[in-house]
Amino acid sequence: MAEYKLMKGNEVIAEAAIRCGCDAYFGYPITPQSEILETLTLRQPWLETGMVVLQAESEVAAINMVYGGAACGKKVMTSSSSPGISLKQEGITYLAGAELPCLVVNVVRGGPGLGTIQPAQSDYFQSVKGGGHGDYKLIVLAPASVQEMNDFVDLGFELAFKYRNPALILSDGVIGQMMEKVKLSPVKPRWTDEEVIKLNGSWATTGKTADRPRNIATSLELDSARQEQFNHKLQAKYKEIQEKEVRFEKIACDDAEYLFVAYGSSSRICQKAIDLAREKGIKVGLLRPITLFPYPTKAIQEMAEKVKGILTVEMSAGQMVEDVRLAVNGKVKVEHFGRFGGMIPSPNEVVKALEDLIIKG
Repeated sequence: MAEYKLMKGNEVIAEAAIRCGCDAYFGYPITPQSEILETLTLRQPWLETGMVVLQAESEVAAINMVYGGAACGKKVMTSSSSPGISLKQEGITYLAGAELPCLVVNVVRGGPGLGTIQPAQSDYFQSVKGGGHGDYKLIVLAPASVQEMNDFVDLGFELAFKYRNPALILSDGVIGQMMEKVKLSPVKPRWTDEEVIKLNGSWATTGKTADRPRNIATSLELDSARQEQFNHKLQAKYKEIQEKEVRFEKIACDDAEYLFVAYGSSSRICQKAIDLAREKGIKVGLLRPITLFPYPTKAIQEMAEKVKGILTVEMSAGQMVEDVRLAVNGKVKVEHFGRFGGMIPSPNEVVKALEDLIIKG
Protein backbone atom coordinates (compact mmCIF):
# COMPACT_ATOMS: atom_id res chain seq x y z
CA MET A 1 0.00 0.00 0.00
CA ALA A 2 1.34 3.43 -0.95
CA GLU A 3 2.65 5.60 1.86
CA TYR A 4 2.09 9.35 1.80
CA LYS A 5 3.66 12.05 3.98
CA LEU A 6 3.83 15.83 4.19
CA MET A 7 7.54 16.59 3.90
CA LYS A 8 10.06 19.24 2.97
CA GLY A 9 12.04 18.72 -0.22
CA ASN A 10 15.27 18.35 1.73
CA GLU A 11 13.72 15.88 4.16
CA VAL A 12 12.42 13.65 1.39
CA ILE A 13 15.88 13.48 -0.21
CA ALA A 14 17.07 11.83 3.00
CA GLU A 15 14.06 9.51 3.21
CA ALA A 16 14.39 8.50 -0.44
CA ALA A 17 18.09 7.76 0.02
CA ILE A 18 17.32 5.30 2.81
CA ARG A 19 14.48 3.70 0.87
CA CYS A 20 16.44 3.21 -2.37
CA GLY A 21 19.18 1.21 -0.68
CA CYS A 22 21.84 3.91 -0.44
CA ASP A 23 24.98 2.57 1.26
CA ALA A 24 26.46 5.82 2.53
CA TYR A 25 25.95 9.57 2.74
CA PHE A 26 28.91 11.87 3.31
CA GLY A 27 28.07 15.54 3.81
CA TYR A 28 28.66 18.83 5.53
CA PRO A 29 26.00 21.31 6.69
CA ILE A 30 25.23 24.45 4.69
CA THR A 31 21.99 26.42 4.33
CA PRO A 32 19.57 25.80 2.60
CA GLN A 33 20.22 22.04 2.44
CA SER A 34 21.20 21.20 6.01
CA GLU A 35 17.93 19.33 6.63
CA ILE A 36 19.21 16.47 4.44
CA LEU A 37 21.99 15.64 6.90
CA GLU A 38 19.79 16.50 9.89
CA THR A 39 16.99 14.19 8.73
CA LEU A 40 19.41 11.33 8.06
CA THR A 41 20.86 11.78 11.54
CA LEU A 42 17.39 11.74 13.13
CA ARG A 43 16.31 8.71 11.10
CA GLN A 44 19.41 6.70 12.17
CA PRO A 45 19.41 4.43 9.10
CA TRP A 46 22.51 2.62 10.36
CA LEU A 47 20.15 0.86 12.77
CA GLU A 48 17.61 0.09 10.03
CA THR A 49 19.57 -0.75 6.87
CA GLY A 50 23.22 -0.39 7.86
CA MET A 51 23.57 2.81 5.82
CA VAL A 52 26.52 4.98 6.85
CA VAL A 53 25.77 8.65 7.60
CA LEU A 54 28.85 10.74 8.24
CA GLN A 55 29.38 14.46 8.68
CA ALA A 56 32.81 15.06 7.22
CA GLU A 57 35.20 17.79 8.35
CA SER A 58 34.66 19.68 5.08
CA GLU A 59 33.03 19.50 1.67
CA VAL A 60 36.37 18.45 0.17
CA ALA A 61 36.61 15.54 2.59
CA ALA A 62 33.01 14.52 1.87
CA ILE A 63 33.43 14.29 -1.91
CA ASN A 64 36.64 12.27 -1.53
CA MET A 65 34.79 9.86 0.76
CA VAL A 66 32.19 9.55 -2.01
CA TYR A 67 35.02 8.69 -4.41
CA GLY A 68 36.18 5.91 -2.11
CA GLY A 69 32.72 4.45 -1.64
CA ALA A 70 31.88 4.67 -5.34
CA ALA A 71 35.16 2.94 -6.23
CA CYS A 72 33.95 -0.02 -4.16
CA GLY A 73 30.78 -0.27 -6.26
CA LYS A 74 28.53 1.08 -3.51
CA LYS A 75 25.58 3.47 -3.77
CA VAL A 76 27.00 6.63 -2.20
CA MET A 77 25.90 10.25 -2.22
CA THR A 78 26.56 13.72 -0.92
CA SER A 79 24.69 17.02 -0.86
CA SER A 80 25.50 20.68 -0.43
CA SER A 81 24.56 24.14 -1.62
CA SER A 82 26.31 26.36 -4.14
CA PRO A 83 29.58 27.40 -2.38
CA GLY A 84 29.91 23.87 -0.99
CA ILE A 85 29.40 22.35 -4.44
CA SER A 86 32.16 24.63 -5.74
CA LEU A 87 34.49 23.12 -3.14
CA LYS A 88 33.57 19.64 -4.37
CA GLN A 89 34.39 20.32 -8.03
CA GLU A 90 37.85 18.73 -7.97
CA GLY A 91 36.39 15.53 -6.54
CA ILE A 92 33.50 15.55 -9.00
CA THR A 93 35.80 15.76 -12.02
CA TYR A 94 37.90 12.92 -10.53
CA LEU A 95 34.72 10.85 -10.22
CA ALA A 96 33.78 11.60 -13.83
CA GLY A 97 37.34 10.86 -14.98
CA ALA A 98 37.39 7.53 -13.13
CA GLU A 99 33.87 6.68 -14.39
CA LEU A 100 32.53 6.22 -10.88
CA PRO A 101 28.76 6.38 -10.28
CA CYS A 102 27.44 8.50 -7.43
CA LEU A 103 24.70 10.98 -6.60
CA VAL A 104 25.28 14.65 -5.75
CA VAL A 105 22.50 17.01 -4.63
CA ASN A 106 22.83 20.80 -5.00
CA VAL A 107 20.15 22.90 -3.30
CA VAL A 108 21.12 26.15 -4.99
CA ARG A 109 21.42 29.49 -3.19
CA GLY A 110 22.25 32.95 -4.50
CA GLY A 111 25.80 33.95 -5.37
CA PRO A 112 28.45 34.67 -6.41
CA GLY A 113 30.80 33.98 -3.53
CA LEU A 114 29.11 33.35 -0.21
CA GLY A 115 26.13 35.27 -1.61
CA THR A 116 22.88 34.71 0.22
CA ILE A 117 21.03 31.79 1.76
CA GLN A 118 17.96 32.58 -0.38
CA PRO A 119 17.11 30.43 -3.46
CA ALA A 120 18.61 30.86 -6.92
CA GLN A 121 19.30 28.96 -10.16
CA SER A 122 22.67 30.49 -10.92
CA ASP A 123 24.62 27.20 -10.82
CA TYR A 124 23.33 26.07 -14.23
CA PHE A 125 26.63 26.66 -16.03
CA GLN A 126 28.57 24.91 -13.27
CA SER A 127 26.25 21.92 -13.41
CA VAL A 128 25.76 21.30 -17.13
CA LYS A 129 28.95 22.71 -18.64
CA GLY A 130 31.32 21.01 -16.19
CA GLY A 131 32.25 22.98 -13.08
CA GLY A 132 35.62 21.28 -12.77
CA HIS A 133 38.37 20.78 -15.33
CA GLY A 134 38.40 18.59 -18.42
CA ASP A 135 35.81 17.50 -20.97
CA TYR A 136 33.20 15.80 -18.82
CA LYS A 137 29.47 15.85 -18.22
CA LEU A 138 27.21 15.10 -15.28
CA ILE A 139 23.73 13.64 -15.68
CA VAL A 140 21.65 16.55 -14.34
CA LEU A 141 18.07 16.19 -13.07
CA ALA A 142 16.03 19.31 -12.22
CA PRO A 143 13.09 18.63 -9.86
CA ALA A 144 10.13 21.01 -9.83
CA SER A 145 8.29 19.49 -6.87
CA VAL A 146 8.90 17.71 -3.59
CA GLN A 147 7.59 14.55 -5.28
CA GLU A 148 10.31 14.79 -7.90
CA MET A 149 12.92 15.34 -5.17
CA ASN A 150 11.83 11.93 -3.91
CA ASP A 151 11.66 10.26 -7.31
CA PHE A 152 14.95 11.58 -8.64
CA VAL A 153 17.07 10.01 -5.89
CA ASP A 154 16.37 6.49 -7.14
CA LEU A 155 16.43 7.66 -10.77
CA GLY A 156 19.73 9.45 -10.20
CA PHE A 157 21.36 6.29 -8.84
CA GLU A 158 19.84 4.22 -11.66
CA LEU A 159 21.30 6.48 -14.35
CA ALA A 160 24.62 6.87 -12.53
CA PHE A 161 25.19 3.11 -12.44
CA LYS A 162 23.77 2.54 -15.94
CA TYR A 163 26.36 4.89 -17.44
CA ARG A 164 29.06 4.79 -14.72
CA ASN A 165 28.82 8.54 -14.37
CA PRO A 166 28.09 10.97 -11.52
CA ALA A 167 24.50 12.20 -11.43
CA LEU A 168 23.41 15.55 -10.01
CA ILE A 169 20.03 16.63 -8.66
CA LEU A 170 19.99 20.39 -9.29
CA SER A 171 17.36 21.77 -6.93
CA ASP A 172 17.05 25.18 -5.28
CA GLY A 173 16.12 26.69 -1.94
CA VAL A 174 12.44 26.94 -2.89
CA ILE A 175 12.00 23.23 -3.63
CA GLY A 176 14.31 22.23 -0.77
CA GLN A 177 12.39 24.19 1.86
CA MET A 178 8.78 23.87 0.65
CA MET A 179 6.43 21.22 2.03
CA GLU A 180 4.13 19.06 -0.11
CA LYS A 181 2.41 15.71 0.07
CA VAL A 182 4.73 13.01 -1.21
CA LYS A 183 4.15 9.43 -2.28
CA LEU A 184 7.18 7.75 -0.75
CA SER A 185 9.19 5.25 -2.76
CA PRO A 186 9.01 1.54 -1.94
CA VAL A 187 11.86 0.23 0.19
CA LYS A 188 14.71 -1.46 -1.66
CA PRO A 189 17.28 -3.45 0.33
CA ARG A 190 20.91 -2.45 0.06
CA TRP A 191 23.00 -4.59 -2.27
CA THR A 192 24.75 -7.51 -0.60
CA ASP A 193 28.49 -7.92 -1.13
CA GLU A 194 27.70 -10.71 -3.58
CA GLU A 195 25.32 -8.47 -5.52
CA VAL A 196 27.90 -5.67 -5.67
CA ILE A 197 30.43 -8.11 -7.15
CA LYS A 198 27.88 -9.48 -9.63
CA LEU A 199 26.65 -6.04 -10.74
CA ASN A 200 29.83 -3.96 -10.52
CA GLY A 201 32.69 -6.42 -10.13
CA SER A 202 34.02 -5.76 -13.63
CA TRP A 203 35.22 -2.31 -12.54
CA ALA A 204 34.78 -1.91 -8.75
CA THR A 205 37.57 -2.52 -6.25
CA THR A 206 35.88 -5.51 -4.64
CA GLY A 207 39.03 -7.61 -4.32
CA LYS A 208 41.20 -9.22 -7.00
CA THR A 209 39.99 -12.56 -8.29
CA ALA A 210 41.89 -15.04 -10.46
CA ASP A 211 39.61 -14.62 -13.47
CA ARG A 212 40.13 -10.91 -14.14
CA PRO A 213 42.80 -8.19 -14.13
CA ARG A 214 43.19 -5.93 -11.12
CA ASN A 215 40.59 -3.14 -10.90
CA ILE A 216 42.11 0.29 -10.31
CA ALA A 217 39.97 3.38 -9.68
CA THR A 218 41.87 6.33 -11.08
CA SER A 219 41.46 9.27 -13.44
CA LEU A 220 45.22 9.44 -14.13
CA GLU A 221 46.69 8.37 -17.47
CA LEU A 222 50.16 9.68 -18.35
CA ASP A 223 50.16 8.22 -21.87
CA SER A 224 48.63 11.01 -24.00
CA ALA A 225 47.51 8.70 -26.80
CA ARG A 226 45.66 6.45 -24.37
CA GLN A 227 44.16 9.47 -22.61
CA GLU A 228 42.86 10.76 -25.94
CA GLN A 229 41.23 7.40 -26.62
CA PHE A 230 39.67 7.46 -23.17
CA ASN A 231 38.27 10.94 -23.86
CA HIS A 232 36.74 9.61 -27.10
CA LYS A 233 35.12 6.87 -25.02
CA LEU A 234 33.66 9.46 -22.63
CA GLN A 235 32.31 11.57 -25.49
CA ALA A 236 30.66 8.49 -27.01
CA LYS A 237 29.02 7.79 -23.66
CA TYR A 238 27.74 11.37 -23.37
CA LYS A 239 26.35 11.12 -26.92
CA GLU A 240 24.49 7.94 -25.94
CA ILE A 241 23.07 9.67 -22.87
CA GLN A 242 21.95 12.60 -25.04
CA GLU A 243 20.20 10.20 -27.42
CA LYS A 244 18.48 8.00 -24.83
CA GLU A 245 17.86 9.90 -21.58
CA VAL A 246 16.29 13.26 -22.47
CA ARG A 247 13.31 14.09 -20.24
CA PHE A 248 11.00 17.11 -20.44
CA GLU A 249 7.41 18.19 -19.86
CA LYS A 250 5.18 20.29 -22.13
CA ILE A 251 2.27 22.27 -20.68
CA ALA A 252 -0.37 24.10 -22.75
CA CYS A 253 1.78 23.83 -25.88
CA ASP A 254 -0.78 22.49 -28.37
CA ASP A 255 -2.12 25.92 -29.36
CA ALA A 256 0.75 28.05 -28.02
CA GLU A 257 1.89 31.08 -29.98
CA TYR A 258 4.59 31.89 -27.44
CA LEU A 259 6.70 29.65 -25.20
CA PHE A 260 8.22 29.79 -21.73
CA VAL A 261 11.26 27.59 -21.12
CA ALA A 262 11.97 27.14 -17.42
CA TYR A 263 13.08 24.44 -14.99
CA GLY A 264 12.71 23.83 -11.27
CA SER A 265 10.83 26.38 -9.19
CA SER A 266 10.78 28.87 -12.08
CA SER A 267 8.69 26.42 -14.07
CA ARG A 268 6.07 26.42 -11.31
CA ILE A 269 5.90 30.21 -11.46
CA CYS A 270 5.51 29.97 -15.24
CA GLN A 271 2.51 27.64 -14.87
CA LYS A 272 0.66 30.39 -13.00
CA ALA A 273 1.92 32.93 -15.53
CA ILE A 274 0.35 30.82 -18.30
CA ASP A 275 -3.05 31.13 -16.61
CA LEU A 276 -2.68 34.90 -16.22
CA ALA A 277 -1.49 35.36 -19.81
CA ARG A 278 -4.30 33.26 -21.27
CA GLU A 279 -6.84 35.33 -19.34
CA LYS A 280 -5.46 38.27 -21.36
CA GLY A 281 -5.77 36.33 -24.61
CA ILE A 282 -2.06 35.50 -24.91
CA LYS A 283 -1.60 31.86 -25.93
CA VAL A 284 1.58 30.77 -24.20
CA GLY A 285 2.85 27.34 -23.21
CA LEU A 286 5.70 25.94 -21.15
CA LEU A 287 8.49 23.54 -22.01
CA ARG A 288 10.09 22.34 -18.79
CA PRO A 289 13.46 20.57 -19.11
CA ILE A 290 13.62 17.76 -16.55
CA THR A 291 17.10 16.73 -17.62
CA LEU A 292 19.46 19.69 -18.03
CA PHE A 293 22.04 17.29 -19.37
CA PRO A 294 20.99 15.70 -21.59
CA TYR A 295 19.17 18.84 -22.73
CA PRO A 296 15.87 18.69 -24.69
CA THR A 297 17.35 20.51 -27.69
CA LYS A 298 15.19 18.73 -30.29
CA ALA A 299 11.97 19.45 -28.39
CA ILE A 300 12.83 23.16 -28.28
CA GLN A 301 13.72 23.11 -31.99
CA GLU A 302 10.32 21.60 -32.76
CA MET A 303 8.53 24.27 -30.71
CA ALA A 304 10.53 26.99 -32.44
CA GLU A 305 8.81 25.96 -35.69
CA LYS A 306 5.39 26.70 -34.14
CA VAL A 307 5.78 29.78 -31.91
CA LYS A 308 6.51 33.47 -32.48
CA GLY A 309 8.93 33.89 -29.60
CA ILE A 310 10.49 32.19 -26.56
CA LEU A 311 11.11 33.58 -23.08
CA THR A 312 13.40 31.72 -20.71
CA VAL A 313 12.66 32.31 -17.04
CA GLU A 314 15.50 31.63 -14.60
CA MET A 315 16.49 32.83 -11.15
CA SER A 316 19.81 33.98 -12.57
CA ALA A 317 21.27 36.63 -14.85
CA GLY A 318 20.61 34.29 -17.77
CA GLN A 319 22.42 30.98 -18.22
CA MET A 320 20.07 28.36 -19.69
CA VAL A 321 19.00 30.98 -22.23
CA GLU A 322 22.27 30.29 -24.08
CA ASP A 323 21.29 26.66 -24.66
CA VAL A 324 17.83 27.72 -25.83
CA ARG A 325 19.40 30.17 -28.32
CA LEU A 326 21.73 27.43 -29.57
CA ALA A 327 18.76 25.13 -30.08
CA VAL A 328 16.64 27.75 -31.84
CA ASN A 329 19.57 28.96 -33.96
CA GLY A 330 17.95 32.31 -34.78
CA LYS A 331 14.65 30.87 -36.02
CA VAL A 332 12.58 32.92 -33.52
CA LYS A 333 13.30 35.59 -30.97
CA VAL A 334 14.64 34.32 -27.62
CA GLU A 335 14.88 36.55 -24.55
CA HIS A 336 15.60 35.98 -20.88
CA PHE A 337 13.81 37.20 -17.77
CA GLY A 338 14.96 36.52 -14.26
CA ARG A 339 15.45 37.74 -10.74
CA PHE A 340 18.68 36.83 -8.99
CA GLY A 341 20.68 37.26 -5.83
CA GLY A 342 18.00 35.34 -3.94
CA MET A 343 14.95 37.16 -5.34
CA ILE A 344 12.03 35.16 -6.78
CA PRO A 345 10.02 36.45 -9.77
CA SER A 346 6.24 36.71 -9.53
CA PRO A 347 3.86 35.32 -12.19
CA ASN A 348 2.76 38.88 -13.02
CA GLU A 349 6.37 39.92 -13.61
CA VAL A 350 6.82 36.96 -15.95
CA VAL A 351 3.72 37.91 -17.99
CA LYS A 352 4.90 41.54 -18.21
CA ALA A 353 8.32 40.37 -19.38
CA LEU A 354 6.66 38.24 -22.07
CA GLU A 355 4.69 41.26 -23.26
CA ASP A 356 7.61 43.71 -23.12
CA LEU A 357 10.48 41.54 -24.38
CA ILE A 358 8.76 39.19 -26.84
CA ILE A 359 5.34 40.44 -27.95
CA LYS A 360 6.04 44.19 -28.08
CA GLY A 361 9.79 43.90 -28.45
